[in-house]
Formats: sequence, C-alpha cells, structure tokens
Amino acid sequence: MAKVFWKPGALLCPVPVVLVTCGTVKEANAVTVAWTGIVNSEPPMTYISLRPSRFSHEIISKTGEFTINLVSEGMLRKTDSCGVYTGRKVNKIKTFSLTPEKGQVIAAPTLKESPLSLECRVTEIKPLGSHDLFLAQIVSVDVEEKFVDENGKLDLRQADLVAYSHGDYLKLGRKLGSFGYSVKKTRPPQKKKD
Repeated sequence: MAKVFWKPGALLCPVPVVLVTCGTVKEANAVTVAWTGIVNSEPPMTYISLRPSRFSHEIISKTGEFTINLVSEGMLRKTDSCGVYTGRKVNKIKTFSLTPEKGQVIAAPTLKESPLSLECRVTEIKPLGSHDLFLAQIVSVDVEEKFVDENGKLDLRQADLVAYSHGDYLKLGRKLGSFGYSVKKTRPPQKKKD
C-alpha cells in the first residue's frame, strides 16, 4: 500500500491524556496536557511541554512542582474543558467540580478523580520553540487501591484510561500481551496424573 508524505508534524500517536495540577490545594489550577511521557527509569523522570502563554506555565515556573493525573473516561469532559479555558479567567477546579487533594511529597495537589497521580519536582526548563519542556523527577506515585492486585501489582486495565490521537480521544483497556511475550518459551501441555 502506498504512503502519503506530509510535512514534519507532531504525530506520534496515541499519547496519554493527562490533567496536570499545579499551585496548592487551596489555589489549584489544572491544565490538559498530551505532550508528556517517561524519560528515565532510575531516577524516575518525566516531562510535560507547555506553551509559555499558559497560566500553568507561569505557576510551575515559580513553584517548580506539578502533578500528572491520569485521565479516565469519566473525567474526559472535565479534562477537555480544562484544555479549552484559561485559569487566568476561570477557576477550573471549582467550575468543573474537580477535587484537589494534598499530595504525599509536594504542594501541588493530586486529583481525587484520577486513578493514578505522579507528583513531580522540576529539574530543568528547556525552551524548545512553541513549547517549553519541564523535565521533572517523579517524587511520589499515588494510586487508587482498587487498581493494585493481591500481589501488589498495578493493574490499570479497569481504569478506563484515555489516550489522544490526532485530535481524537480514545479509550484504552484491552490487553494484547505482556512485555517479552514474543520470546517467552511455552511449556508443553502437562500429562494428567491418575
């Protein structure tokens, strides 16, 4: 099948949809972000990219902290709205009935509605053009208990997580395999003992 060639663009999809909170529990702001990911395992590090004109950019630049809150399907309308309005004019936390909670390590709040939140401390701000990249160390992971199985393993399949792909929101959840399954040796069927 033939391919069509486009000019360079930000089309690595899908990407996670997250609601980033900043400020404090009493004066919280939330911004929708799709430019985020993991950059390192040890120490655990992440990033978000924000336009310098964003209110959250101003807050995070001053405080050096933010929280990445994963988004479930039930949070999607509120999350989309937080990306449309500015915190300079709208108190998004109150307007969209979000519940900020005190984090474990930093002042930036987590969101009660989120199944998993990453508390982050900024280590570097790098201007890249249209966006500034906030590189940060993950200092705490706050996860809803019901997504941790009896062995202590995280299982977010039932969290109804959402991804973003070229202007559309998509629901995640169906397991297709696990890391290394393509090379895992299979055992021959065991004979039943009488």
